[in-house]
Amino acid sequence: MNLQDWEMLSTLYATKNITHAAQSLFLSQPTLTSRLKKMEDYYGVSLIIRKRRGITFTPEGQKLAQHAKHMLKEQRNIEETLMNMKDHVAGTLRVGVSNFFALNKMPKLLHLFNQKHPDVECQVVTGWSSEMHRKLLNHEVHLSFIKGNYPWQEHKELLYEENICIAAPWPFAWEDLPSLPRIDYYTDAGMRDTIDHWWFTNYKENPYINIHVNDVETCKEMVINKLGYAILANLVVHPYPELNVKPVHSPSGEPITRKTWMYYHTESLQLNIVRAFVDFIRTMDVKNL
Repeated sequence: MNLQDWEMLSTLYATKNITHAAQSLFLSQPTLTSRLKKMEDYYGVSLIIRKRRGITFTPEGQKLAQHAKHMLKEQRNIEETLMNMKDHVAGTLRVGVSNFFALNKMPKLLHLFNQKHPDVECQVVTGWSSEMHRKLLNHEVHLSFIKGNYPWQEHKELLYEENICIAAPWPFAWEDLPSLPRIDYYTDAGMRDTIDHWWFTNYKENPYINIHVNDVETCKEMVINKLGYAILANLVVHPYPELNVKPVHSPSGEPITRKTWMYYHTESLQLNIVRAFVDFIRTMDVKNL
């Protein structure tokens, strides 16, 4: 078996769908099916069971898919070790990025970093902060940009802190909020808990939520178009001075904030590419980028 076989099997296990796996690997479905059949013949076992929708793996297939994931990880490790033996900063940097950071900060950071280190390839995965935390724990990425605090025993560095605020398209009084239309959006558990805790500390009534959207950027557009107010982090609406924005406070009067961190494993700094990127981020004014 070669590296391409392990990558094929790992991708198929992740997607549980031959069509999707083939598209991800830039292969035709017959080519993928043929390679899978050769693997089954080689080991003398059936690896998958075809269903009306997608596939399921046999116990033997699950075991081999786990081995494939291990082999791919070992390959990455040896490539990084050999690359790190050179003085030149080059190779592949794997970064996990929370959704807002990916949209508003990461493109500029990668552009500036690549100007300084043109031989670096960056593989970026985006999602909720909780997902990026999990990927870092599993060593799927070298480092992660994460909003909020998550259990972590190694290094993390604060990039910036921003106020949680009310953003509305019209002037408002605090006591009127329960009767005003609010735009709600899907977010990670930490932000959701912060918003709910603030609301029910200050109001007995449930909020009047008339629109639910999938992400904070869509929510922001709804607010700009005067469909309601929202509770979100300040940087989302900072570029829009026409909005009425007020920070929310704890019962003690302190502003409620949300922090964005760079999390990474201590051992990752042994890699030239990771050390160069961490040093680069330290020089940047990320909040005002």
